[in-house]
Amino acid sequence: MNELLNSIAALQGGIIKTSDAVAIGATKAAFAAFVRDNHYEKISHGIYLAPSAWPDEMYLLQQRCPKTVFSHETALYLLDLTDQEPMQLSVTAKTGYNPTHLSADGIKTYTIKQELFPIGVTQRKTSFGHQVNLYNAERTICDLIRSRNSLDPRCLQEALKRYVSEKKKDIPLLLEYAEVFHARRYLKPYLEALLS
Repeated sequence: MNELLNSIAALQGGIIKTSDAVAIGATKAAFAAFVRDNHYEKISHGIYLAPSAWPDEMYLLQQRCPKTVFSHETALYLLDLTDQEPMQLSVTAKTGYNPTHLSADGIKTYTIKQELFPIGVTQRKTSFGHQVNLYNAERTICDLIRSRNSLDPRCLQEALKRYVSEKKKDIPLLLEYAEVFHARRYLKPYLEALLS
């Protein structure tokens, strides 16, 4: 059983969850002994990291808080729309989600109406190769425009410049999202300047 548990952890970048162990038939007591004997570090409730593994902050955060999506500056970084690694991680959750534990960990949390939350969710790999949920470029740009008063304006300008030069840009989708998120009148001057 130990070999199998170590294999699962190795496939997941050194991370193993109690649910992984239970899924292969290990008892919780046997898994607790495995964690203790192999010096796994408890990252969060039911999530453990092998002593030789390097922690992937983004992946671990989504394992801890699966109801969040990376957004704003963090999404920009994952989408290669900026070279600047975020000073703090940014996530978005549905209105009603209690972000107190995230704020205590220094994570910037935005909330949005439940019906708008899933718009534009996609997946990307972190620098460690783990898949995480984030908003696509079009949604991220709209979120930046909505939060423009609390962001460095150069952040939005650089992101838009890079987005416009991308082959995969989808201007009609960007405009559709801008309409949904009430960002169109702020987006329009930026786009006109960059596309002219």
